Amino acid sequence: MSSLPEKQTAVRWYPPAYDIRVEEAPVLDITDPDDAIVKVTLAGLCGSDLHVYRGSGLTKDHTIGHEFLGVVVKLGSNFGKQDQTRPALYATLKVGDKVVAPFTVNCGECHVCRLGYTGRCPNGLLFGSPALEGGQAQFIRVPKAGGTLYNLSDPSSFSLSLSSFTSSSPSGAGASSSLAEAISSISDSSLLLLSDILPTGVFAALQILNHPKVQPMLTGKPWPNALSRMTSHMPLPYTLAHPNPNDPQSQQGGGGKTLLREEDRVLNLAVVGLGPVGICAIVSLLDMLSKLGEDSSGEIGSGVKYRIVAIDPNSSRREKVKEIYDILPASCKSKGDFLVMDIDQAKQDVSESTSRIGCTGVLEIVGSPQALRLSYELVRPFGVVTSVGVHGAKEVPFKGVELYNKNVSFDFGRCPARAMFPMAVEVLVKYQNVFGPIGESTSLIDKIVPFKEAKQIYEDFDKGRVGKVLFDPWM
Repeated sequence: MSSLPEKQTAVRWYPPAYDIRVEEAPVLDITDPDDAIVKVTLAGLCGSDLHVYRGSGLTKDHTIGHEFLGVVVKLGSNFGKQDQTRPALYATLKVGDKVVAPFTVNCGECHVCRLGYTGRCPNGLLFGSPALEGGQAQFIRVPKAGGTLYNLSDPSSFSLSLSSFTSSSPSGAGASSSLAEAISSISDSSLLLLSDILPTGVFAALQILNHPKVQPMLTGKPWPNALSRMTSHMPLPYTLAHPNPNDPQSQQGGGGKTLLREEDRVLNLAVVGLGPVGICAIVSLLDMLSKLGEDSSGEIGSGVKYRIVAIDPNSSRREKVKEIYDILPASCKSKGDFLVMDIDQAKQDVSESTSRIGCTGVLEIVGSPQALRLSYELVRPFGVVTSVGVHGAKEVPFKGVELYNKNVSFDFGRCPARAMFPMAVEVLVKYQNVFGPIGESTSLIDKIVPFKEAKQIYEDFDKGRVGKVLFDPWM
């Protein structure tokens, strides 16, 4: 597109709260050589948008929305140049490429981005905020586009395990072609989930299963021997009095067989919040658990069993999660139990099933003091809570002494979505029966609507009358 239109249709939020208007807005052009202009083909409505919608102290009207997918229509002058010191996309991105963006700008070049913590890039801005116009519009300006955008037209960026998702073609052009075909067959509505909620769900599951306090259940070794990289030479703290010299396991930890029993290795987990991100977290978690014990040594996760309690006060959300679980492959169900409950049921169940000890880990997806308090009540001593919900200005609902008395670890904060894209793409491709269809009882996406319905859709989403909704700016 050689020239951009002057005006476009956009969904705009006005302070102080609950004021959504669909109106004409200017189309922003290139203002920096690193910019790209994207024609938005789909935009998402996310639970995080409700924080703005309900009023969070913002005083400036702006185009809302941080989930969008589209086609590049204009590039700044820094694109098309071979520069080995910059992200490769500055050299390879072209007008006409299909792209998806994470919900924040990230440069891809600073110390923070180089470490993979892209959601906290010091150059970052949140799409759909007073600082940066959002994606619920027909066009959007993307700053630092070479570090921010993800090129869906380039199979080399997907980092998939080809044998899992393509035909049994040899590596090389055939495999690349099969991968490109696999990605091209996925609908834009499904690919849009990469913008926020799917990477966030994958991030939550990845954090909980890799936390040090979860390792005793995964390795079958007590603390601190579960952290084998630094303790492989150490004897176990407690061992059987008369180990069997013919039993290889009796020699672990420098001699002596562990006293851990089968019930000690049950990984008790809870997921608080069963909205769209909660569903993404559950699918990702079950997928990761199904792979435990498949590493080359078989040490991590071999023999582990799990028990997951999924929690939400909304009955329709609970029913949806049950139906989604039913259509997941058997590999996601073979190593444990999955239960869906309301809050009171979950409290009683966790207490009884763990002999009042609590859950090994809790995924908090909501972003509210009530959800945090419930997570604290459910988690065991020496447990961990991973919180990816967006929290506002309210204080956390517990005291320091409560955390000390339980040895609770908390992981708070924003998903580094750009860094999570390769993992999220794998989950997206693998579970198209959940992420692909629209409007079915087992679909993550409820429907696609035009901008003219935005005011009503925001109200319905706020009241829990509808789930994941996408906007088509051109309907």
